[in-house]
Amino acid sequence: MTATHFLPTRRLLALTPLLFAAALAGGCMHASHAGPPQAAGEYATERVSAQGAWRISYKSDPTPIPVHRLHAWTLHVASPDGTPVTGAAIKVDGDMPQHGHGLPTRPRVTRELGNGDYLVEGVKFQMGGWWVMDFEVTAAGRTDRVRFNLQLGK
Repeated sequence: MTATHFLPTRRLLALTPLLFAAALAGGCMHASHAGPPQAAGEYATERVSAQGAWRISYKSDPTPIPVHRLHAWTLHVASPDGTPVTGAAIKVDGDMPQHGHGLPTRPRVTRELGNGDYLVEGVKFQMGGWWVMDFEVTAAGRTDRVRFNLQLGK
């Protein structure tokens, strides 16, 4: 093979920092082109699930929600009329849509506290910005999902 098939060494060395920077940015910026919700109501701490099965709210401990620190949430699950839901199975997930990555931890419900309250431990956000937390709740033969939007400081 001749040397004409390769980039000259100087040109390759000059491009290396640019290629490295592009790779880093691409790894965190490839996901959703949609921006965070603009309406204040989209950041409510209480929401009705997607199909209307549950009314779900959360409280963070501590508040405001910290960044770079493990913390816990109390998730409250009720029927649409406000009756607490007990014995629910709850799946937890989180994501940073504009960056294409999830949480650095795997939060989960560690115990039922009673009166429709569930302790979610292992929550951690590694940076500020727009995050979503998704909960899938199964109880009384029904499964439904809810998404909470969060705008966290740096």
